[in-house]
Amino acid sequence: MSRPTLIIGDKNKSSWSLRPWLALKLAGVDFEEKLVFLDKKETKAAIKAAAPSAAGKVPIYLDGDVVVWESLAICETVAETNPELWPVPRAARAHARAISNEMHAGFLPLRRSCPFDLKKLLEGQTINPEAGADVYRITRIWRETRERFGSGGPYLFGAKPNIADCMYAPVVARITSYGIPIDEQARAYVDAIWALPAMQEWKQAALAEP
Repeated sequence: MSRPTLIIGDKNKSSWSLRPWLALKLAGVDFEEKLVFLDKKETKAAIKAAAPSAAGKVPIYLDGDVVVWESLAICETVAETNPELWPVPRAARAHARAISNEMHAGFLPLRRSCPFDLKKLLEGQTINPEAGADVYRITRIWRETRERFGSGGPYLFGAKPNIADCMYAPVVARITSYGIPIDEQARAYVDAIWALPAMQEWKQAALAEP
């Protein structure tokens, strides 16, 4: 039986690819990784050839006759056979889905002001007020989620990371790359996400890219 395949972009650039890649790693799924470098003249053709029915963007997940694109949709698909990727209690699971969707759909000023780039180290970078408001909202989400559901460990919902943590992992990277000041509680969460072996694996591969 063939392994599922995740088609991703550059690890130094593709924040959207990081999310499902991390979810697959956390679930222990044995998958094949296919990397397509972005911003090349052959990029669109390579993505289209790999998954003609998809939207022409990475990431794309292929598992037999299943073809899924969009990061959160991929995470949800993986969670169908790996339910531990969502919290078990209904209220926690609903909250995790809500904050994951908020991340998926929002925070455009932060994305635009601080492009995902793991090779950047811009300590003390000044960000615009709109991006700053995004950071305030995100760190509030982290704090309130941990206060309500995360008392048993360092992640948003306690001792075990889940899809919500995967969705916010690129923000962790942005905060680090751009040296964005955050409070001690948020810093502890950032440190916990960076300590994940899968995050370190992704980071080292990104730094090694040409």
